[in-house]
Amino acid sequence: MLEAGAKPPYGDPETPQHPLDNPVHSSLDGPHAAFAERHGSAVRYSPDVSPFGALPIEPSASDWADAATLAGPGGQFIVAGVSSFPEDWERIFTIPGVQLVGAAASGQPDPETVVLTPADVPEMLELVARTEPGPFASRTIELGTYLGIRRDGRLIAMAGERMHPPGHTEISAVCTDPDHRGHGLATRLVRAVIAGIHARGETPFLHAAASNITAIRLYESLGFHLRRELVFAALRVPPA
Repeated sequence: MLEAGAKPPYGDPETPQHPLDNPVHSSLDGPHAAFAERHGSAVRYSPDVSPFGALPIEPSASDWADAATLAGPGGQFIVAGVSSFPEDWERIFTIPGVQLVGAAASGQPDPETVVLTPADVPEMLELVARTEPGPFASRTIELGTYLGIRRDGRLIAMAGERMHPPGHTEISAVCTDPDHRGHGLATRLVRAVIAGIHARGETPFLHAAASNITAIRLYESLGFHLRRELVFAALRVPPA
């Protein structure tokens, strides 16, 4: 439910947008509501779960003011798909990206994959630090199923589920230890995650940096197609 005075996330309720048009917002208004922190029209994941926040698709000055209150003076707010930002907010980074959807993507369970648990989080964080697949926090594992591949007891590759707009699940944290690349582990893991998503009757999707041509070609080979281009931006609220 929206707080008193909050705006609908997609503007005019008579012309609703697709859940993937504002996937963070639609996740936190839906299946991931338990992870949401809100102020007015601004919403974000709890920071120890994910750094992403969201505003209406075309945010107004009052929407940005809500985000500033939510993040606090000097706080960080990461958004996807927003094209204009307040002039007094610091741009920490902006990354051109793409959103890919795989309604007909090829999924297949893999007997070598194991379901990762909270006990595996220290190793997962170490793998993320070595490979830099994108944001991954201490509680990110709570967002969905994460699968890994171990060799000699060591976690060498993983992939899992992050945003969860209604009817859709994002594949994220796809990474392989540098010493084990070139053996198709990422492909196997993505296919296994796809199989789990399809088994629930949902559609897999994912985001990638537009410059990561190797990853984009991999995903296209599995049946994903480009839905849209968007920008990921990390912004800092002005100090008090």
